[in-house]
Amino acid sequence: MVAVPGGRRPAIILLVRTRRFDHHRTMSHPPDLAAFAAVLADRSRAAMLLALMDGRALTATELATAGEVAASTASSHLGRLVEAGWLDVVRQGRHRYFRLRDADAASLLERLMTQTSQRVATVTVGPADAALRRARVCYDHLAGNCGTQLFERLHRSGCLATIDDAPMLTPDGEAWCIALGVDVAALRGQRRPLCRSCLDWSERRPHLAGALGAAVLARLLERGILRRQAQGRALTVTAGWERLLERLAVPA
Repeated sequence: MVAVPGGRRPAIILLVRTRRFDHHRTMSHPPDLAAFAAVLADRSRAAMLLALMDGRALTATELATAGEVAASTASSHLGRLVEAGWLDVVRQGRHRYFRLRDADAASLLERLMTQTSQRVATVTVGPADAALRRARVCYDHLAGNCGTQLFERLHRSGCLATIDDAPMLTPDGEAWCIALGVDVAALRGQRRPLCRSCLDWSERRPHLAGALGAAVLARLLERGILRRQAQGRALTVTAGWERLLERLAVPA
């Protein structure tokens, strides 16, 4: 199910994919690097992609606002992003929404943002920026200080181990997941990797991604430990955050 503006859950959604990447043509290894990079060279297109980093689907009008361009210009930009494989089109009745193609696209954007964080750091930040650095959604998993904090503590507690530079879930980690209410067996049946590390653009340290990262964030939201804000990617951290770490025996 795709989250759409207004929080309404549509009864039927038709998802239209264009130019799928198979295992020979991934977001990390595009067939035409020059054309792929050219799509990101425009500031408006980049702004549209960043507006979709919270995993939700937005209309062309909303993305035109994000890109600070006219509706006709936004339509052209969105066409290029869909053609390049960055976006999917979601149809709901007579309306069309756009969303990031998948977690790989979001992960690549997050890594690219680490290269621009030096310029961001020179700007005077307001409360919204502080909230983003504290906790935010990175497509479908937890990012920001809370995301890297959890990733580090899961390693220290033995819930995660690193093998060949990749995070792996340990038996203790499976017990942690059960306590949280995450069905690891179901996650293992998915095509996406169970555990992945994603370099956090604001912390410059990894946070947990992959199927497990998505499931953990979903449970934290369901239990009210983290809460989505009305707009944007920032999450509200409640008092349950520290209690969760203590209850799951993750050392502080």
